[in-house]
Parts: sequence; structure tokens; C-alpha cells
Amino acid sequence: MSRSIVPVQVARQPWQMILPLTALVLFGSAVLYSAAGGHLQPWAVTHVIRFAVFLGMAVVMSRFSRELFKLGSYPIYFAVLILLILVEMLGAIGGGSQRWLNLGFMTLQPSELMKPAIVLVLARFFDALPAPMTASWRGLVPAGGLIAVPAAFVIIQPDLGTALAICFGGVVVMFLAGLPLRWFVAGGLAGMIIAPLAYFFGLHDYQRKRVLIFMDPESDPLGSGYHITQSKIAIGSGGIFGKGFGNGSQSHLEYLPESHTDFVFATMAEEWGLVGGLFVLLVFALVLRWGIGIARRAPDRFSQLLAAGMVATIFFYAMINTMMVMGLAPVVGIPLPFMSHGGSSMMTNMICIGTLMAIDRWRVRPAGLS
Repeated sequence: MSRSIVPVQVARQPWQMILPLTALVLFGSAVLYSAAGGHLQPWAVTHVIRFAVFLGMAVVMSRFSRELFKLGSYPIYFAVLILLILVEMLGAIGGGSQRWLNLGFMTLQPSELMKPAIVLVLARFFDALPAPMTASWRGLVPAGGLIAVPAAFVIIQPDLGTALAICFGGVVVMFLAGLPLRWFVAGGLAGMIIAPLAYFFGLHDYQRKRVLIFMDPESDPLGSGYHITQSKIAIGSGGIFGKGFGNGSQSHLEYLPESHTDFVFATMAEEWGLVGGLFVLLVFALVLRWGIGIARRAPDRFSQLLAAGMVATIFFYAMINTMMVMGLAPVVGIPLPFMSHGGSSMMTNMICIGTLMAIDRWRVRPAGLS
């Protein structure tokens, strides 16, 4: 029997996900190149390098055993929690928020790391919890505490968008673990009651303005509504095929704020139009479909919950960002995965990808590391 000329380790990789994802990153780099006025620096080259490095990290993670993930779940969670505490004590302030730690070789946003960490620790918690106890307070209170503590630290920064992302990933794992539906319904009703109180007494002034502007951005087009107004202008002016590569006036003339991070989708849509937007959404659909398939085929409860939680984390990123730039959600400062410039965001999403690759490998090689 003839052997393939492709090495086994290479052929074994999930190329049905890696190739579309690489195409999305390169496309994002082209958008960042245009946003920088036709320069590779400071965003385009860095974006590709980060992806290459973190893709290597994901491949290494895919070799980790299930037992290693379980063993590291609580230590990783508490390590990231300590980093969040250090942010409050020593963190750098930027844009009115205290979210970053300067490590010398990079600036780290620990709240980003908590997104996959909360999924990992909850998957471990529910895997160890006897099934009959899942529907009791023993399944709700400890899990709720694991979510609430880091979410509270992130809200203090303040970073409402990331806190919501942490809660979303955690709640998805709790739901899939089998907690009674009535608890989620009760939680939703309680949220509806608490929301008005949180709006008046819990949110900062700028956060309250974001909610009001979301309802009526034209009421203050040069103030609080400026971001979303300019974003909608950029997307709408792109039409079906866009203005052409390098011809985006909104970003080049600096009308569009944060054109390389939170509003990179609007930057892309102006130059590439509806066609470019559909390409981005198609790649996300392929990646999420791949991840859901892994979750469905996962060999045990821990693997299923972990995979589903990682897919939910990537989905939340993409959903909220695209809705935000189109005026369908308040501006909460969540970057677009694999397209927005940002090291912490790229690392978080590639951790999710690496974890999914590992779970897929566990199904084929249950022994884990090989």
C-alpha cells in the first residue's frame, strides 16, 4: 500500500477549518492595511504574525490530554482571577478604563482570558458533580459564584461587554449541563426587574448614554451617537460590491472611530460591500459549524460542555460585534474575532480553537497526548 507524501501530523490537522480561518485573517490584514492608509505597519503585519504564532499555540494545545485540561482547570481559573485583581491594583488606564497589565513584552488584557477560563472551570465542575445534584442548589450556587466573581471585577474596570461575554459562556455551559429550565426563566424575569435599577444606579454615565443612543443614535449624531452613525454610513455607502480596496473615505478621513478594532467590520464593508460582509459571515459559519460538530461528537460530558462553551464564546464575539456596528446592539467594545487588531482578543479566540482541536483529537485518540 502506497504512503501519502503528506506527513501524518500535517494531514491530521482540521484543514476544513484552518484554511477558511486563514483566509479570513489575511482578509482582515488587507482591511487593516487599508485602514492604515496603505501601510503594513502598525496593524497588518502584526495581525498576521500574531495569528501565525497563536495558530502554532493552538496546534500545541491540540496535543494536550483530557486529563491535563481537567487538572489545569481550577489553577487556570484562579490564576486569571488573580490577574484581574492585579489589574485593579496595577493595571494601565486607557480610554477611561483600567483593563491592561504591562508585561514588558506585551500588554495583556486578563479579562479576555477569563472567557475561555470560565468555560473550562465550569465544564470541570459539572463533570465532577453527580448528575442528580445538577438540578439542586449544588449545581446552581457554586457555578453562579464562579461566574459572578470575575464578572464583577471586569464590570469594575469598567468593561460591560467583556463581563457579558463571560456570563454568556458560563450560562451556556450551565444550561447544557442540565440545570432546570425554570431557573433560567426565573433568571430572565429577575433580569428584567433588575435592569432598570442597574441602568440608573449601576451603569456609568457613558454606559447609560450608549443605551439611549442605541435606541436613537440620530438624537446626538456628533456626540454619543457619533460612533454608530459613522459606522452605519460606512456600511451603507459600500453597497453590494463596495467602493473598492483602499477607497474607504470613512476610515481614511478618520470619520470612523476605532476603524482597526471595534469597527473593523464597517471599515471592511465600505470597501468590499455586501459581498465582503457575506464572506466574513460565511467563514464564521464554517468555523462555528466545525465547532458544533466537535461538541456533538465529543466522547464524554466534560468534552461536550467544554467544546460547546468554546463555540459559544466565539459566537458571542462575532454576533455582538456585527450587531453593534450595524446599530442592532449597543456599543460595548467587543472586537471582531480574527479581523480586529488586538493581541489579547486573538489569543483568546485561538485558545478556543486550540481547545476544540484537542477535543476532536480525544475522540480519535482517547489516550490524549500522542
